[in-house]
Amino acid sequence: MELIFVHGALVRDGQWWWQATADLLEERTGIRSRALLLPSCGETGTDQVAGGLVADAAALTAALDEVDSAIVVGHSYGGTVIAEAGHHAAVAHLLYISSYLPDVGQAQGMIMSGENDPVSIGDNGDGTLSVAGYDAATFGARFLQDADTATQRQAWERVAAQSAAAFMTPTTAAGWQGVDSTYLVCGRDRSTSVGLQRVHAARAIRSVELPTGHHPFISRPDLVAEQVQTFVQNA
Repeated sequence: MELIFVHGALVRDGQWWWQATADLLEERTGIRSRALLLPSCGETGTDQVAGGLVADAAALTAALDEVDSAIVVGHSYGGTVIAEAGHHAAVAHLLYISSYLPDVGQAQGMIMSGENDPVSIGDNGDGTLSVAGYDAATFGARFLQDADTATQRQAWERVAAQSAAAFMTPTTAAGWQGVDSTYLVCGRDRSTSVGLQRVHAARAIRSVELPTGHHPFISRPDLVAEQVQTFVQNA
C-alpha cells in the first residue's frame, strides 16, 4: 500500500506540503507517501504546462500504473485531478481534504466561481494564472492561519503559476464514483467555504469535520494521520 498526494492549485512541491503527515503515517503504519508532480504547475517541464487538467490526470494515471494498491489524497484542486483520471484498479481509497468531487462536465473554475469570497487570481498573459494581490503575510492569513509564521513564509515561497487549462477544462470522467472515500471538511478554512466543502463531502462515502484551516496536513498532521489510520484499519 502506498499513498499518493495530489496537491492543490497554484503551488508546487507537494512533498513539502504533505511531509509532516507523511512522516507520521510511516512511523505509525508503515505506509509510504509520495507527492504527484503536476505538469500544469511546471513541475515536469514547461512543455507540458499547457496540458492543464488533462496532463495532470495523465500523470496520476501513470503513477497508479506503477503500484498495486494506493490511497490517493486530493487536496483542493487535487480532487478534480482525481475525477478526470477516472477509475483505476490500484485505487483502494480516496481521501479528500477541502477538495472537490466534480460531476462530469464541471471545470475547476466553474466550481470556484460560486464562492462569495473567491481567491483572487490573475492572468499572466502567457496561458498561465497566479494568485494576485497577496504577499507572504496575507497569503498565510488566508490559507495557513493556523500555522506558524515560518511555515507560512515557506508556503509562500512555493506559490507557482499554473496553466489556465487546469481551471477551464471541463472534466470528462468522475473517478470518485463507486470508490470508497473519505472527505475531511476543514471547519476553519478561509479559502474554500465550509458550505462548498459540505456539498462535495456529501458525494463521498463518509465525511469528518476537522477544526483546521485549508492545510490540516501541515497545521494538524496528527488529525489527518488519525483519519488515514482509521480507514486503513477498517479495510
